[in-house]
Amino acid sequence: MGHLYLPLLLFLLFVFFIPTTPALQTYQGQVLLQLRKHLEYPSQLDFWENYNGDLCNVASTAHMSLSCEDNFVSELKIMGDSRLVEVSDFNGFAVSNRTLSESFSIDSFVTTLTRLTRLRVLRLVSLGIWGALPDKIHRLYSLELLDLSSNFMFGSVPLGMSRMANLSSLTLDSNYFNGTVPDWFDLLSNLTVLSMKSNRFTGPFPSSICKITTLTDLSLSHNELSGRLPDLSTLPNLKVLDLRENKFDSGLPGMSKGLVTALLSKNGFSGKIPEQFSELGQLQHLDISFNNLIGTPPFALFSLPNISYLNLASNKLSGSLPNHLTCGDKLGFIDISANKLIGELPSCLDNIPNERVVMFSGNCLSIDAQHQHEESYCREANVKGEHSRRRLLGILVAVVGGVVLIMVLLAFPVYFLHRTCCFRSTFEQHMFPKVAIETSSTGISSEVLANARIISEAAKLGTQVAPVCHLFSLEELKEATNNFDLSTFMGEGSIGKIYKGRLENGTYVAIRSLSLLKKQSIQNLKVRLDLLSKLHHPHLVGLLGHCILGGVPENSSTNKIFLVYEFLPNGSYGTHLSENFAGEVLKWPERLAILIGVAKAVHYLHTGVIPGNFDNRLKTNNILLDEHRIAKLSDYGMSIITEEFGKLETRGDGSKTCQGTNIKDDVYNFGFILLESLVGPIVCSNGEAFLLNEMASFSSQDGRKRIVDPVVLTTCCQESLSIAISITKKCISPEPSSRPSFEDVLWNLQYAAQVQATADTEQKSDSTSQS
Repeated sequence: MGHLYLPLLLFLLFVFFIPTTPALQTYQGQVLLQLRKHLEYPSQLDFWENYNGDLCNVASTAHMSLSCEDNFVSELKIMGDSRLVEVSDFNGFAVSNRTLSESFSIDSFVTTLTRLTRLRVLRLVSLGIWGALPDKIHRLYSLELLDLSSNFMFGSVPLGMSRMANLSSLTLDSNYFNGTVPDWFDLLSNLTVLSMKSNRFTGPFPSSICKITTLTDLSLSHNELSGRLPDLSTLPNLKVLDLRENKFDSGLPGMSKGLVTALLSKNGFSGKIPEQFSELGQLQHLDISFNNLIGTPPFALFSLPNISYLNLASNKLSGSLPNHLTCGDKLGFIDISANKLIGELPSCLDNIPNERVVMFSGNCLSIDAQHQHEESYCREANVKGEHSRRRLLGILVAVVGGVVLIMVLLAFPVYFLHRTCCFRSTFEQHMFPKVAIETSSTGISSEVLANARIISEAAKLGTQVAPVCHLFSLEELKEATNNFDLSTFMGEGSIGKIYKGRLENGTYVAIRSLSLLKKQSIQNLKVRLDLLSKLHHPHLVGLLGHCILGGVPENSSTNKIFLVYEFLPNGSYGTHLSENFAGEVLKWPERLAILIGVAKAVHYLHTGVIPGNFDNRLKTNNILLDEHRIAKLSDYGMSIITEEFGKLETRGDGSKTCQGTNIKDDVYNFGFILLESLVGPIVCSNGEAFLLNEMASFSSQDGRKRIVDPVVLTTCCQESLSIAISITKKCISPEPSSRPSFEDVLWNLQYAAQVQATADTEQKSDSTSQS
């Protein structure tokens, strides 16, 4: 009998101890394939279709990553393409080529998604998901990070999300959530990152946020929030605060002493800057520009130990700054322009080191009279403001007194009615608002901090007050060029002929010769050239001076002009990208460094001066390299002089910028510079055809190998390359409204460089350990 029980025992052991892994993997795999179907088979998931192995083992890409623990999906990231951009008139229905189709059901999609019960990290970005987010999203009770940014979700953020106790990072940026911001965030006891940028939220700032002691990053910018901003010093761990472009109209509140970045520009904040701001020892970046702030700014703001960027522009600040004002060692950018400040500019803002940028135009300071108002303007404005405040105070007192009197007179009848009338029961209708939160593919904390750093670094490289443009005589220029000898001729640029010269002091210069129609006076032209010479930036070719001949013998209706620039010995960036270039080929990190430098320069031209300079003739041949391969942009700002004076000379190289006939878009043209950096020189006349036929190739590894420059492929990491390709596609979008700002371009390039540097460091570390 014992022999009969032995097979039965072996069978039972087999049943109870058979591995269950394949069943779990199959179940999870089926859910993933259903999600792919719901998302209408995005190209990022094409390789799932015929994959026969365990999906948990698929290799991650820049647009898809998947991680598993104990055979359950724990992390899922799917990043969509750049065509899913904001739609200004989105009304809650499917939009062709922007959202998923009309048959898409967000309710069914979320139902399937909640079957991944062990999911801790979920990022579904720019996938065209549309509809009202269902309350059942809370069934993902294990979620720690949720990012649904850049989609088309609208309505309220479901109240059920308040039950997601493990959630620490929430991002719903760039959607269409509307109504008021939810007031239950304090129920999320682990929340550290909360971002609701670029939605349609209105109403007040929710008081519950002030109770989230774990919060480190808070971003509600680009909404329509209004009213009073409460005391934020109750958030001890807050590092980043971004409330730009709302409608707050209170005074500035107290801030957390650990705050690093505060972006509060373009609101209606009023009153004085609180003295408490002088105690923010960790503060690096403060932007409170374009508000209604008054009074004299606290002097200690300028000397905070870590402050690097301080923007107080376009307020109503008054009074004077003391000459003994101290500036912090790290302070790289200060903007106090467009206020009502008087007196002298303090020495630490006047006699400044090269790496510090100070902007102070539009005040009544006793310096740079050309860009200052008369002192009486600021004093009258201050007096008027004081009278207005007193008048308002008087009116307020009268109104309050009248209201009190009326209330006293009505008190008795109201009391009588209250005693004799029956009470009626009432009810309230509660509307649950919606929530939006951000963490990019790298997390909101690093994104916002990096963004703040980039703005600061770009601004550090801005302008200082420069001397008046040097006036050269024709004799000086003839002597420098041996009477414009053919041996000094360097070619014809986009405007005019260019010669290499050597000044009497031994300095080499590039001299551009051009003729302009006489539409304005020579004096007006000199003013414009003087303005152009003041555009100083480490990545701009400096204009050293000029020479104007009032009328040339051949044509008295034209002005002959010579522009004298600094000389850069290493030629153009376009030449270095050419296959025929004989020197050392530029590797991907070097190309990124050049692109970042030029992007900083263009960002400065757009935002660092008023008015901004656009249509800057961006192309690879107008990017010049110095002896250290530092990039500098030439031919910028020429519209300042050619706009009014009319261009007479045709372009010597016969080329045109890579753009539409009537489009003058620096972002679009910079996109072609990015494209040439990736694939090599492009003939501009074929640029559009190239885009239509080849841009899709960037989406696949085989396509990249076919069109990307081999030097780039062998010296880049894939994530860095993907970031650059993504921003390139956005820049050259046919729709101008879909193109990013130069601030966004700069951020992406900086991020690509950071990713590349990390990959290079890891590679060197691995090589060292192996050896």
